Amino acid sequence: MTKASADTRQRVAKLRADLEDHNYYYYVLDEPHIPDAEYDRLFRELQDLEAEHPELATEDSPTRRVGSRADTSFAEVTHRVPMLSLDNAFSAEELEDFDRRVRDRLATDELVEYVCEPKLDGLAVSLHYEQGRLVRAATRGDGYTGEDITANIRTIPSIPLKLRGSGFPDLVEVRGEVYMPRSGFEKLNQRLAEKGEKTFVNPRNAAAGSLRQKKSTVTARRPLEFCAYSLAVIDETVLPETHWESLQLVRQWGFRLNPEMRTAEGVEACQEAYEALMAKRDNLPYEIDGIVFKVNRLDLQQRLGFVSRAPRWAIAQKFPAQEELTVIEDVEFQVGRTGAVTPVARLKPVFVGGVTVSNATLHNMDEIRRLDAHIGDTVFIRRAGDVIPKVVKVVADKRPANAREVVMPEHCPVCDSDIVQIEGEVVARCSGGLYCPAQRKEAIRHYASRKAMDIEGLGDKLIDVLVEEGMVNTVADIYRLSRFQLSTLERMGEKSAANLVAAIDRSRNPVLWRFLYALGIREVGEATAKALASSFGTLEAISEATEEQLQEVPDVGPIVAGHIRSFFEQPHNQETLQALKDAGVTWQEETVIVKEALPLAGETWVLTGTLSTMTRDHAKAKLEALGAKVAGSVSKKTACVVAGEAAGSKLEKAEKLGVPVLDEDGFQSMLEERGVAD
Repeated sequence: MTKASADTRQRVAKLRADLEDHNYYYYVLDEPHIPDAEYDRLFRELQDLEAEHPELATEDSPTRRVGSRADTSFAEVTHRVPMLSLDNAFSAEELEDFDRRVRDRLATDELVEYVCEPKLDGLAVSLHYEQGRLVRAATRGDGYTGEDITANIRTIPSIPLKLRGSGFPDLVEVRGEVYMPRSGFEKLNQRLAEKGEKTFVNPRNAAAGSLRQKKSTVTARRPLEFCAYSLAVIDETVLPETHWESLQLVRQWGFRLNPEMRTAEGVEACQEAYEALMAKRDNLPYEIDGIVFKVNRLDLQQRLGFVSRAPRWAIAQKFPAQEELTVIEDVEFQVGRTGAVTPVARLKPVFVGGVTVSNATLHNMDEIRRLDAHIGDTVFIRRAGDVIPKVVKVVADKRPANAREVVMPEHCPVCDSDIVQIEGEVVARCSGGLYCPAQRKEAIRHYASRKAMDIEGLGDKLIDVLVEEGMVNTVADIYRLSRFQLSTLERMGEKSAANLVAAIDRSRNPVLWRFLYALGIREVGEATAKALASSFGTLEAISEATEEQLQEVPDVGPIVAGHIRSFFEQPHNQETLQALKDAGVTWQEETVIVKEALPLAGETWVLTGTLSTMTRDHAKAKLEALGAKVAGSVSKKTACVVAGEAAGSKLEKAEKLGVPVLDEDGFQSMLEERGVAD
């Protein structure tokens, strides 16, 4: 094998550059500059040269898109910035409510500018680039952790293996949707059917299945495409002022944007964009299930912030769901984690919205009465938001003579406890509490989950076994499990048992908000649990608070306050808390801070550039501890800008507006004066 000459090296570099350009023209701009045959000739020439001179092969070469035959492992990836889901609107009224909430939170009567983006029906992924080269790709997962799918992502031609141009930051994270066009989906299914293999139900399932192939060579043969929709992690010194401008930056770097994206000023313009896109829906070459509206200005996005699972500055308005007729063959009652008894319609199977549906929720008895639904009725079934099957209408004139009325049972179908319905609530509940096996398993699952007590190794299947074997009846019993007990279980060796006992021990001293969230109080999610913990400091104070006192906490209204009071008033819940104490669980107390009394309360600060003595997150935490709000952009209302090395446009804007500026030494002196320096 001869060493590559200088001419060969130049030819390889030229071929790569040309092929990357042609990939961009073809897959991103849809403007091919050469015939396919010429592209194939250049591609084969590069393949041959790399085979002859392996030392010239690189990971970002266009030839690497063919994938690997080796098995791909899907390691867990933690997202730097959570990939949160979006709240949904299903009507013009709900979109108007969203816009009103945005303007109320921003305290403005002016029209808000939004970016309107088709909601592609595919799989959300994040792409990480370092020094302009793709280093990692991950699925959304649960929003906080996803799966590493880098090997498979590299096979998608519309995803650049290295960014185009120059001047981009060292670290870039681009997010978008991997999807399969309709034509590619149809050809794929035809090919699979001809081979006698299982076909996919819809393009979204095909895209998801293709991305999770163990061999990336299989993914490479699938007609997948990618459209970018946001920048997530980037050096803030070059971050534009608007989401729209950040999308144009992404386009310059070589990514495809959906051509239907547009901006709209005010909710009426958003509704017009929705109607226009819905009219195009069936004629688009890919499937969409709605349109996403995002507040355009990034500083306003930051002011609006997030709830625990979704941003307050974005919403997805779904298109009307597909409907089909079917028959209610029976109604069963299921018991949920909180004891809610939900009627579920067992349907004659029907294909709707791309899947076969045989069950649909009826929500509660009020809904059944509103629908006047009977067993035996012919009904319209809709996949609400194209996800959750729902009975929306009864065809009364098709009701058979033997149709039966739906009656709520008097006793829990799982534990035979009385079913009760609290006045003012539409939901009936099993009174068995944590003693009901249905609630017991779900309560333990929730308690042990990652966002709650995070007991690694205590998964769903093991919980089922522990409950069914009578080893765990309440969450307190978890702390009485021994290595010997666990090692006697099937498929639980001594090492696994020891690891689980260690994980249980690590959860004995949780922070207050995690413990509060783990208790499973209705409608008390992560954000509300954190707000309660920081407002009251102790579990005792929360348990003794009146509904009026609870409602003084942000995001706690009358209904949530009622659920909290109801939880702590139930004797069996108090017994569980005492049992946890007896088992050695001691939750941490928090220091209650009155924000108005803090020295920087009411002030907005901005950080820019690089600090040598601390990270940006560390500096932000210091400012927030003093009561300040840390924003991402400079305005006339900015109290002060902290400028580190290589401070860019934010520093220039601060000087132009006359906003006070502190260098790193001045910032450290300020922290020392306030008593929060390291």
